Amino acid sequence: MTIPFLGTSTDGRPMHYSVGALIKRDDTYLLIDRASPPFGFAGVAGHHDVGETVEQALVREVREESGLVVVAYRKLFEEEIPWNTCSKGIPVHHWTLYECDVIGELIRNDRETKAIGWYSQSGIVRLQLEPVWQYWFEKCDILRKG
Repeated sequence: MTIPFLGTSTDGRPMHYSVGALIKRDDTYLLIDRASPPFGFAGVAGHHDVGETVEQALVREVREESGLVVVAYRKLFEEEIPWNTCSKGIPVHHWTLYECDVIGELIRNDRETKAIGWYSQSGIVRLQLEPVWQYWFEKCDILRKG
């Protein structure tokens, strides 16, 4: 069993560390429909575990959730998000979001996802997004704010 790395937020609350992968192919983005909370469509993401670097977590999460292999990555953002509660009840997450280049065949993880696929900007607008991914897509100018 893996144990998410637990820290303390700037305001003293418990905080997990999460990593997300923004994966683009042509004019589409890879999204999963989460099988467990927090529900909604999201990019590939997860906690990084005790003893694991953020980059190791990135590569692992992409492989686990999509079957794809990360061959290159570039950090887009790193920040503490004070309103991002996870299924484990931790109220704050320190996120690192990467843009990733991947290879391989897309394979859905039945345990973690209800669906996985490539979505255009116009398709993403119509989806019920996990709130933190709504935030990331707006911050990356993939979706308009509000």
